[in-house]
Amino acid sequence: MTYSLFRAHKLSQLFISAVALLSTVLMTNPAFAQASWPDKPIKLLVGFPPGGGSDAVARIIAINLSQMWGQQVIIDNRGGAAGTIAADLVAKAPADGYTLGLAHVNALSIIPALGQKMPYNAAKDFTPIVLLGITPNILIANVDAPAKNVKDLVAYLKQNPGKVSFGSAGNGSTQHLAYELFMHMADTQALHIPYKGSGPVLVDLMAGHITYAFETMAAATPHIQSGKILPLAQTRTKRSAAYPNLPTMDQLGFTGFEATAWYGLMGPAKLDPKIVRKINTDVNTILRKPEVQAKMDEVGAEDGGGTAAAFNTFIIKDRNQWAKLVKDARLQVDLN
Repeated sequence: MTYSLFRAHKLSQLFISAVALLSTVLMTNPAFAQASWPDKPIKLLVGFPPGGGSDAVARIIAINLSQMWGQQVIIDNRGGAAGTIAADLVAKAPADGYTLGLAHVNALSIIPALGQKMPYNAAKDFTPIVLLGITPNILIANVDAPAKNVKDLVAYLKQNPGKVSFGSAGNGSTQHLAYELFMHMADTQALHIPYKGSGPVLVDLMAGHITYAFETMAAATPHIQSGKILPLAQTRTKRSAAYPNLPTMDQLGFTGFEATAWYGLMGPAKLDPKIVRKINTDVNTILRKPEVQAKMDEVGAEDGGGTAAAFNTFIIKDRNQWAKLVKDARLQVDLN
């Protein structure tokens, strides 16, 4: 072998060794492995139209992640079927981190608890990433309602079973299930009127076409502040910082009453754990920013953050709670 051929052979061996070493580093070092993600825009599927609490939370997070990653996080609103249409798209997306979903109580807890047929398995087809926030519902009343506190309302319902109107944002919604929980624990009956979203509920409540409703804090607050509707109670077992003087249903004698909306980030099943850790870490950093926390407070979203494992445990507990309610109250909900 001539000197030049020998030298070329050695250089080739050195090159192959260097490539092999670099590959080993990339595979074993999470910092290197994550360096290339994300290298293109990310789609964030939201199961509700623009303008609601889900959309508001998603946009707060998307704007901040876009700035942090240098890649656009694009909101894709796919409303319908209580959020299950968007959830199904997430479940069927490639597990590469470029399609994420806004996890929501309806699609991951309530609808599965109702035993409804779904195109996905809520327990197996998703990777929980991080909890973004928990939003209480508020029991609200028309300003001319006959009962203006919960104690008097229960007495009035028992005197007029099946006659007092309660609106909700739709069959199978968290607002509907809050109503059903109230009826079950109060051992009484009312007239449930489902609407297609929070907007029509609030319009008819203020007009006096319905008398009571459970509504999300984000949707109800502007009308409470304007004096057009009355708040009677909130539905977490602890009081929201936004409503420190409004009692919880638990404090009013409905022990353990918990009926909230919650939001998080999720991906398809088998999402790379390194990508999960990166998103989780970055979202926790974002949620600690005072300006972000102020925006989340505006929509009543509290207690966000934590690990992916904690979020997974939270979802399982919430789903089991709703399943127990459905069984105990023998609920049969038509989602059509």
